[in-house]
Amino acid sequence: MWGEKMNYRIGMIVEGKITGIQPYGAFVTLKDHTQGLIHISECKHGFVDDIHKYLKVNQEVKVRIIDIDEYTQKISLSLRCLEKSTSSLDNIGTKVRCEHKHYWTSRHVETGFAPIAERLDGWIEESLANIRK
Repeated sequence: MWGEKMNYRIGMIVEGKITGIQPYGAFVTLKDHTQGLIHISECKHGFVDDIHKYLKVNQEVKVRIIDIDEYTQKISLSLRCLEKSTSSLDNIGTKVRCEHKHYWTSRHVETGFAPIAERLDGWIEESLANIRK
């Protein structure tokens, strides 16, 4: 799956089957065998004390894609975005968005740790400049 282009986009509504349930959420296999997760907070509006009350293994579900991590290939799914809210916010015309801002790029950026030896001279000069001020 690494290196393959993912054909999903944030906001898409897709169908799948629940293949596993954990206390934190439910795993869903989509039609092309891609795996996604419905976090417990995305199961329904309001508090969910026990996810097993709402979802069952092998249950077919229709979900909205709310986030895609391009690097780890993880897809976040939501049932809550597709259900009608019983919140009083709906009555006053406030629209609740079920999308997360997601910033990504199509290439890996070279970031991370550099050896201390490579940075030491610059740190010494910077420190001396601060002392001279």
